[in-house]
Parts: sequence; structure tokens; C-alpha cells
Amino acid sequence: MVTGAAGGLGRAIAAALYADGWSVLLTDLDADAVAAAAAPLGGWSRGLDVRDEAACAEVAATAGAATGGLGLWVNNAGLLATGPSWAHDAATRRRLVEVNALGAMTGTLAALAVMRRQGYGHVLNVVSLAGLVAAPGETAYAASKHALLAFSLGTLADLRMAGVRGVHVSCLCPDGIWTPMLHDKLDDPGALASFTGSMLTPERVAARAVRLARRPRPVVSLPRWRGAQVRLLDTFPRLALAITPVVRAAGRAGQRRQARRVRRDAS
Repeated sequence: MVTGAAGGLGRAIAAALYADGWSVLLTDLDADAVAAAAAPLGGWSRGLDVRDEAACAEVAATAGAATGGLGLWVNNAGLLATGPSWAHDAATRRRLVEVNALGAMTGTLAALAVMRRQGYGHVLNVVSLAGLVAAPGETAYAASKHALLAFSLGTLADLRMAGVRGVHVSCLCPDGIWTPMLHDKLDDPGALASFTGSMLTPERVAARAVRLARRPRPVVSLPRWRGAQVRLLDTFPRLALAITPVVRAAGRAGQRRQARRVRRDAS
């Protein structure tokens, strides 16, 4: 089961899982769009608002009743807002937390209700590198992803303390991905953190998600070196603040590189 699967990374993950032999239920807030996305992938889709606890429980029960049960639940649905923390109104902050953090928490718990009864299963939460570092210009977004990371790791520990060994929780933390979420951010000074590293394709992240689905790990960053880099910065916040001008310059250079790629592809 993949949330936010009508397009972008969610659709790429669903396609990669389908190619790997999974029977995939694609869900999205836009029921018509996700039905179209699911058509070449087995045609199994549902409209789903990840903030709706009852709806998530119903989808988990439906997937659990299928042949083989509910083997994998991917919380991918997410929203991005860029700019300094004071630039976002209360509604924007609330929406980010409700979808990115609470929505994924609700999905995780709905899946675990089925998986714990089965005795097996895997929840894969798409977190982002912003869950590992306080990314400037993406503070509210990063806060929601930090919350999801803490919830995921704590829930995994809770499962093990309860003696549940066959159910896993993994976090995938990719660098910036060239999806519609970033298409309008090429000139946005608040989005520089998304462009500081190597811009990833949805297909590359989806391929890593498939490997992670088969071999659970608590936290996986992509690329791996970026995870180590941002964790170091989060460990030494004074250092991170000192190199903010470098981060800004790297992000702006990344935006220019991506803009050139877009123009080249368009021509």
C-alpha cells in the first residue's frame, strides 16, 4: 500500500514495487488521478485522505484481507512549504504537520493493527533528509519530518520491547528529488536547502525503496554520504550556523544547475 501515489515519487515507488512482484494498492487524496496511475499497475486504487483515521484503518483492513496479507505500507504522502518560519501562517503549519507527521503516524498505526495480528509486515516511511537536519528555509517542513523520524524509531523500539520481531519500521531519507513538489522552486530563495546536494530522480529513490522493502533498516539516507554530512551538522549546530552562507551558495548553484537541465530537456 502506497500513499500519495497519484504522481511523483509515490507513483514511482508503486511502479517499482509492482515491477518487483508486489501487488500494490495505490492511494491518494485525488481518487481519479490515482485510479489512472494504477491502471497499468494492476488497477488497484483507493481515494484516501491520510488524515482520516477511520479511512486509513479501512484501507489497512482491505489490504490485509488480500492474498498474502498486508506485507508493506509505504507512507509517502507529503507537503512542502518553503521560506523562513515566520513566513507561514497557522493554517500552513497545521497542514504540514497534519499530513507529513500525523498522517504518516495514523497510517503507521493502521498498518500495525493488521501486521501485529498477522505477525509480519513492514512500514516504510518516506522521511527526507530534512528529518535529519534543521534545514534552513524549510523549518516547518523539517519539523514535521523530525517528528515522523522520532515516531518511527520509537515505534520500532516499542515493537521490539513488546516482543514483536516480525514487524519492521524503516525510514527512507532522500536528498532533494526532482518531482512536481520542487518544479516551482527553481527561483525560490527559501528552497535552497532542497538543491544543496545531488538532485535525485524519483526512479532512483524508488529503486532504493524496493531494496529497503526487501531488507528493512531503521534509517537509510540517499545518497549515503549526504546522511552522514547532515547528521554531523545537526550534531554541531554552531558549525551549521557558521556555514549558512556556504549552504546558501551551494543551494543557489544547485538551482541554476537544475534550471539548465530543465531548459536542455525542454529543447
